[in-house]
Amino acid sequence: MQFAMKIHKASEDYLEAMLMMQEKHGYIRSIDVAEQLGVTKPSVSYSTKRLREAGYLTMDGESYITLTDTGMEIAKRMYERHQLLTAFFVHLGVDAETAREDACKVEHDLSEKTFDAICRHAKQGKA
Repeated sequence: MQFAMKIHKASEDYLEAMLMMQEKHGYIRSIDVAEQLGVTKPSVSYSTKRLREAGYLTMDGESYITLTDTGMEIAKRMYERHQLLTAFFVHLGVDAETAREDACKVEHDLSEKTFDAICRHAKQGKA
């Protein structure tokens, strides 16, 4: 996922939030993304414009958002990182809320090498 590391943390957050909205509601609207991320609608408008220009999403005439294949790939990767890191932190004894918050902070900055090592470790613990 070489390209995923080239986009900004905020863009990754937006794409991940959009995937979560798609899974939760079956559609993605800017207002839902704003609520999920705790940002204003103008912030979402600005970011979705940049993400659309970068080829990560499209918007229809009714302002519904659709992730492109590239956007979906990045979103899934970030969501996977978030879920695995949250579970890993909880397994270490961190409460669920703190684990989610910390996973969100770490998921963007963690190298592929370290993330892969955590994945291997987590799989060994389940075996």
